[in-house]
Amino acid sequence: MYGWQVTEPGNDIGRALRRTAMFVPRPGPGELLVAVDACGVCRTDLHIVSGELPPHRRHVVPGHEIVGHVLELGAGAEGFRPGDRVGAAWLRETCGQCRYCRRGAENLCPGSHYTGWDADGGYADCATVRADFAYVLPDGYSDAELAPLLCAGIIGYRALRRAELPQGGRLGIYGFGASAHLTAQVALAQGAAVHVMTRSEQARELALKLGAASAGGAYDAPPEPLDAAVLFAPVGDLVPVALRALARGGTLAVAGIYLSEIPALDYDRDLFQERTVRSVTANTRADGRDLLAFAAKHPLKVAVSPYPMAQAGEALADLAADRVNCAAVLLP
Repeated sequence: MYGWQVTEPGNDIGRALRRTAMFVPRPGPGELLVAVDACGVCRTDLHIVSGELPPHRRHVVPGHEIVGHVLELGAGAEGFRPGDRVGAAWLRETCGQCRYCRRGAENLCPGSHYTGWDADGGYADCATVRADFAYVLPDGYSDAELAPLLCAGIIGYRALRRAELPQGGRLGIYGFGASAHLTAQVALAQGAAVHVMTRSEQARELALKLGAASAGGAYDAPPEPLDAAVLFAPVGDLVPVALRALARGGTLAVAGIYLSEIPALDYDRDLFQERTVRSVTANTRADGRDLLAFAAKHPLKVAVSPYPMAQAGEALADLAADRVNCAAVLLP
């Protein structure tokens, strides 16, 4: 089979990422061997390829928004049969024994491992996934539409929860890419008024088409105070901007795995009156199941830019240059 490996992490994607012939992986105990039918291109992949996230495995195959079908079951794998459609996401495995796993916060497990970072991911013809970390996927979506749900959708869903948006509240979204355009639809379905702040004019147009109440520049003030906000853009300078847009008692959730440096916060302007800032770390399997169940009941419009698997480097370069307005997806 063929797969893309991170050989020399750095900003030159042509040098950092190489397509190479590889052996088809064998499913270990409790694992599924999956033929990749679609793999989303996430900004986290870009951070891994560029070296902004330190490599966890030499020559790793990136990609963690995997939609495929089961080819083979490893010893003891349960819940799936050959031919079943299946999803694999960022969280690959946890220890199941630590204090965090026992209390339902497996996303904080110190022994956690991640698809496309600690183990080979979906920029390849095949991949493996633990059966107990694989997802049953909802009907009504194409493979390409499902792929972004498996990270962009799940992380946005968790970030929305972390932001504690009240029923019918006012939500601010900073940055409007793959994750944000799905999160906005979830919030709208829950009765929220959504205000989008992003530098891309095309993204602002998409936000308004999806039902946002307003769409302005990344550093613009929304037309009304916000009850909650989610920061998707990996730009630390936007943290005080978003905090100052919050009403009293509002919460800002920072959704990215990577963020540039946050400037000094002014207590009176940014945090006083019980404003809160929270990080979002990975996700639990419960987050994934809940988001996919929501998508089954509330059809989401997943805006996709398809690329052939052989053009993974081009897809990442377009993402780095902000030429992708929605969710880039690799297709075999």
